[in-house]
Amino acid sequence: MTPVFELTRAVDRADIDQVGHVGNLEYLKWLLAAAEAHSAAVGLTWDRYRALGGVFVVRRHEFDYLGAALEGDELLVRTWISSTARASSTREYEILRGPTRLLRGTTLWAFVRLDTGRPCRIPEPVLSAFGIET
Repeated sequence: MTPVFELTRAVDRADIDQVGHVGNLEYLKWLLAAAEAHSAAVGLTWDRYRALGGVFVVRRHEFDYLGAALEGDELLVRTWISSTARASSTREYEILRGPTRLLRGTTLWAFVRLDTGRPCRIPEPVLSAFGIET
């Protein structure tokens, strides 16, 4: 497991759906933004991925919604890589309001070549940037 990366997020009116709480699509956007920010924080920007010739793409999301986030809430979005395989990684997430977990989730990411879109081995520089020993 890699170190946990954290972002804070204030819920504003635009995040609220017709039911009066944060909509599912907003949660997904926040989780993907946290994954992208985590990558950038370890030096894996889009330009770096392009130079390496590959990038992570989503294969599967699985989320458990445990509570509702409301307008004005201050949230903590946490993410970390829990495991890697030859051409994939599993990233975990949680969203907290104080000590209360509102969401937990997992995304399976595949590493693919930019020129073919086909899965390929995760390059060592990507693994080492995330602190994963090879």
